Amino acid sequence: MTIRKDVYLKAKEASRHLRNNPTKAEKKVWSLIRKGQINGYRFLRQYPIFFSHNDNLRFVISDFYCSKLKLVIEIDGEIHKSQIEYDKIREDVLKDFGIRVLRFKNSETRDAKLIIDKLEHEKEKIG
Repeated sequence: MTIRKDVYLKAKEASRHLRNNPTKAEKKVWSLIRKGQINGYRFLRQYPIFFSHNDNLRFVISDFYCSKLKLVIEIDGEIHKSQIEYDKIREDVLKDFGIRVLRFKNSETRDAKLIIDKLEHEKEKIG
């Protein structure tokens, strides 16, 4: 798949905006996973993943992505209550790429042990 420059630039701009304006929950999770703190696995913040749908190039921006684990971490704030169907479509797109999605509610991000335990569990699934 060739990524058109206009779509790439749009994704890059949107990702940069999200990285520069993280929620408190995203900051908390990032503080736990950045710089390979989870067994050396590198996560990227607000990472665009490109896909084709009906011959149109599109992208989704994951809150956090680890290519080695093929794992996306999504932080579900208040807005996600009103976009359940959209989140399901995004998750299906990611699954088509073999990417698993691990979701945390904002309230769960206050519990560092919960986050680390769930990440360890996901890591064990792939061996």
